[in-house]
Amino acid sequence: MNQIIRYTFFYALLAIAMGTVWAQGEPPYDGLKKCKSCHESQYDSWLETDHGQAMKSLEPGEEVEAKEKAGLDPDEDYTEDPECVGCHVTGFRKDGGYEIDLSNRLKKYLQGVGCESCHGPGSRYKHNHKDAAKKFEESQETTSRQELAAIGQVFTDKEFEERCNACHLNYEGSPWPHAKEPYTPFTPEVDPKYEFNFEEAVHNDEAMHKHYKLEGVFSGDPVASFHEEFQKHAAPPQKKHHHHHH
Repeated sequence: MNQIIRYTFFYALLAIAMGTVWAQGEPPYDGLKKCKSCHESQYDSWLETDHGQAMKSLEPGEEVEAKEKAGLDPDEDYTEDPECVGCHVTGFRKDGGYEIDLSNRLKKYLQGVGCESCHGPGSRYKHNHKDAAKKFEESQETTSRQELAAIGQVFTDKEFEERCNACHLNYEGSPWPHAKEPYTPFTPEVDPKYEFNFEEAVHNDEAMHKHYKLEGVFSGDPVASFHEEFQKHAAPPQKKHHHHHH
């Protein structure tokens, strides 16, 4: 009996230690395949945005004027340049995220500034979304957002803003204190349009995706200050969403 108790205790400690390690790093990225299976309208809308098309701008002959202004060669292919790729994909060089030498099959779901670039790496919270949707469907019972925030989903204005700043304000001499190499050459000095204002940007449908009415599966804090306003003006989803095809 003593042996069993000792083992149980050891494994309980191990689990606690592992949990702590988890809590320190971000969960792995997962790509947008799962997100899009329920959030089709958001995905379709995102695909049309500059974030959705971010990889394209690195191709030769694209955005010629902008590249020339910034001192880049518009005939060059920057799609595999590690100095550039990070801000045009999801989770670059992070666990589960985009790598230059990934297979095209995996790249497909990590190309562009995707869902997780703003909403946080989803390999853990995707399961909670699925379970919570099922619970809501069966009993109309909502799930606390706290449960998602604890495992990587981003909800606060500050966190959203920091995730934008990491690319949009990552230039030399930036007012953002965390700017680091590789810096972006697209600075406000090159063109005033690169001034980044989060409040303005977050309200720009051309940049993000259009907002669609959510079913109300999740409730409570933490929640972004703009969430309610977005939902008030949100369109109904374009297609019928099925929670059953997971």
